[in-house]
Amino acid sequence: NQTLRVREVELEDARTDAIRRLGAASEYRDNETGMHVMRMTHFATSIAKALGLPEKDCEIIHRAMPLHDLGKLGIPDAILHKHAKLEIGEWDIMKSHPQLGYNILSKSERPILRTAAIIAAQHHEKWDGTGYPNGLKGEEIHIYGRIGALADVFDALGSYRSYKEPWEIEKIIHFVEEQRGKQFDPAVTDCFLANIDRIIAIRDGYEPLADAEDSE
Repeated sequence: NQTLRVREVELEDARTDAIRRLGAASEYRDNETGMHVMRMTHFATSIAKALGLPEKDCEIIHRAMPLHDLGKLGIPDAILHKHAKLEIGEWDIMKSHPQLGYNILSKSERPILRTAAIIAAQHHEKWDGTGYPNGLKGEEIHIYGRIGALADVFDALGSYRSYKEPWEIEKIIHFVEEQRGKQFDPAVTDCFLANIDRIIAIRDGYEPLADAEDSE
């Protein structure tokens, strides 16, 4: 009946909101605004739609992407907040966050959380196999991970961090073009670049990127 349907919608909305809040919590560890989660989520959803993925896939990406960095909850503050380049041992610890996120999320039977586990594990993998944590290559990386990887890098390069200033958009676009077929899936890259005006509009909607002291 109508009342039951309304309650089901409310429950689903509550679940989605909880996921977003949990994703934001992981970002607040090293990001005072938490807006990286929202920007990356919308970037990824736009790329998925441009690729022509089914609406169901686009929706699940939109709902799962906020948890991509959940594993950062297990990274020490001294590493997350370091205002200098990480030492080798520290970088090894930082690179453990995709696996930590996967370990947390993969134990769920919920499709959204299982999708989030894939994204968490693979958003630092690279098309040419030089990424981490597992050195996956090409289509060994799930399409969700390939989309998340580009969305994450685009936002990171354009954002202020404790150890760098934000890049100009022209420099970011040039980097993405250069990394087509290297760091990024060529098809994902092409869709991203073909829709760059939409991507920039999304970014600008969540400005300012450089005002928070440790925005990401």
